[in-house]
Amino acid sequence: MSKKKLWLRAAASAGVLTLALTGCGGSDEGDGAASTDKGGSVSEGKDKEKAEEQPEEEKGGGELAAGEKATSEFDEDGTKVTYEIAAQKVDVGTAEDTEKLVSDPKKAAGLVPAVAHVEFTVKDGGPVADYPDVGREIEVYADGQRGTILIGAADDASGCEKSTDVKDWKAGESHVLCDTYMVPEGAKELTVQWAADSDAEPFIWKFANS
Repeated sequence: MSKKKLWLRAAASAGVLTLALTGCGGSDEGDGAASTDKGGSVSEGKDKEKAEEQPEEEKGGGELAAGEKATSEFDEDGTKVTYEIAAQKVDVGTAEDTEKLVSDPKKAAGLVPAVAHVEFTVKDGGPVADYPDVGREIEVYADGQRGTILIGAADDASGCEKSTDVKDWKAGESHVLCDTYMVPEGAKELTVQWAADSDAEPFIWKFANS
């Protein structure tokens, strides 16, 4: 399916969508913050040693190549699930697509939609009964800046699945979940980021925007 048909299909299905004007960047909690445990130099040293002893996969986060797999535990409404995660691609639209997808194109001037396709495979735990939350943690950055999420735009994009259609997700099964962000037109580098929670280091997949 061509990009034009992909975006027209998304627009027709979702109607005229509204930009969710979220703040840029992740949580700043802990960035440069001093420890409140003023007398904890010994425990701090032990914690550092433990972190260094942990395998990279357990510590989580870090840069990955497009399609490279990462593993992380995730809390699905009280059910602990271990997922294998791989950002496959980012489909970037055009200014014409923006006009069709947002309710007020003036607010999105200079921005284009970017759909991140991420494959999730249950490795352990579950099953996930229905409506998995793991796909909600997908974020798209353009040249280092977090994009603006466009709610609902990726539901009918080619190659994407709806979270609402995923039920009784068992170990060994894979699903491609997507999210759409508005990013500056002409951005040179796009990254897809995913983290199990706001305190975890994100996994980062890099994509050149050709």
